[in-house]
Amino acid sequence: MQVLYKGGALFDGENAPVSGLGVMVESENVVRVAPETEFDGFDGQTVDTAGGTLMPGLIDCHVHLCLGAEGDPGTAAEKLLPGQTVMKALARAQATLASGVTGIRDCGGRNYLEFAVRDACNGGDQMGPSIRASGRMICMTGGHGNQHGRVADGIDEIVKAVREQIHAGSDLIKIMATGGIMTPGVNPEDAHYSAEEMAAGISEANRFHRRTASHAQGAEGILNAVRGGITSIEHGIFMTDECVREMLEREVYLVPTLAALQNIVANKGNGIPDYVIEKAERIAETHVNSIKTFYDAGGKIAMGTDAGTPFNKHGANADELALMVGIGIEPLDALRIGTSSAAGLVDLEGEGRITEGAFADFLLVDGDPAHDINCAAKRENHRMVVKRGTPVSAASMALGAAPFQPLAAF
Repeated sequence: MQVLYKGGALFDGENAPVSGLGVMVESENVVRVAPETEFDGFDGQTVDTAGGTLMPGLIDCHVHLCLGAEGDPGTAAEKLLPGQTVMKALARAQATLASGVTGIRDCGGRNYLEFAVRDACNGGDQMGPSIRASGRMICMTGGHGNQHGRVADGIDEIVKAVREQIHAGSDLIKIMATGGIMTPGVNPEDAHYSAEEMAAGISEANRFHRRTASHAQGAEGILNAVRGGITSIEHGIFMTDECVREMLEREVYLVPTLAALQNIVANKGNGIPDYVIEKAERIAETHVNSIKTFYDAGGKIAMGTDAGTPFNKHGANADELALMVGIGIEPLDALRIGTSSAAGLVDLEGEGRITEGAFADFLLVDGDPAHDINCAAKRENHRMVVKRGTPVSAASMALGAAPFQPLAAF
């Protein structure tokens, strides 16, 4: 069946929105993008986009489906049985899709339980976003994420840990270069793995054609990851001019996750551990300055939220667009960061753009998000979400199951 979208503006994932174009979809794919006059006489199903903008579905390059955005999400997750973890992860993925995010990258799960959700969504057994998943994050003894990551020390053990993730079915490898906020007793500024250890893990991942991501907040750890050949730096809180220069030279992506710190600071006193609040308040301003510096230098940025961390809800992912604009990123650039650039990082071919041959993964919003980012960032301005040509609805969210309506942030 063919469906024609026309009447409003089109943001194709790269260029400023333009009016007067129609988008023809057949089954899962865009088959034609052309002036609306070319479709005169079409008597099939038509979606009227007048007064709005048709854009690619958003892509969030940093989520944690096994975390539920409680004040202390790690402790909450530990209380769940494996089956409960899987069911909640699926509900979070579906809430994310309903919010206009048609692709996600899970950057650290629990015992590979999130793989069941990934495989069900990617295989069409469940309606959900396209999912890439890293499996267990790799960290040093006592390092950030050690409570549920794969602890490995020394080059030989790190190489073995990478091989374990590949054997388990990981789409990418995540290595922890520095301390972080959510682990007690570690400082975000401190480098954890040495340069040699980082390089060994990244090299092994590359050998098996896996992209890599590094939780990297302090400058030394960022440089260790970048010089080792990392694909993306997650967070990038303490970037120096040297970090920026070397990331630009190597075309390393930055995934800012502004929502993570801002949600922690905004919810002080709501069950978030004191050590988390202390670190977040201490580094929040530095984080904003680092992201803005990298953006001003022309660096490659892809949208990521760290959804699942305290009060950082699955289904509120699009808020990241407004946060980026709030620190000085131009709205059109924020849209690119959340669509085509994110697709490039996550290796979601055929997503993040509306072009002939691409998948029909759409977000239809009121108004012009290149002028007012809230048109895309705020759920109340969303008219329709489409995944692989199918409008997201209660019936399509759980194929073969009872109707399910995941419309609230989870």
